[in-house]
Amino acid sequence: MIDVVRDAALEKKGEDFITIDVTGRTILADAFAIVTGRSKIQTRAIADAIVESCKIEGLPVRRVEGHSDGSWILIDLGNVIVNVFTPDQRQFYNLERLWSEVEKRQAQGL
Repeated sequence: MIDVVRDAALEKKGEDFITIDVTGRTILADAFAIVTGRSKIQTRAIADAIVESCKIEGLPVRRVEGHSDGSWILIDLGNVIVNVFTPDQRQFYNLERLWSEVEKRQAQGL
């Protein structure tokens, strides 16, 4: 699933894609994926590509939040939660810092 998300995000020129393995640390998901788009238009395009790719692959898309605003779009894929941020929002919420005790892996290392 992470590969599908990463490939769709990178196809739309998403930047700084990382995953955070939160298995056993929260009931929300097993992993968070985080990617940055340069503008709200790009974040929407990234989110749309991720949703479309997941549907093509038969992966469940439970919910999408924040698409109309575009500064932080959350895509709930069940065991993976995808966060698509504009640069300012990613820096402000800094999910990487919030989960800093959890092992972070760059997308290439998966």
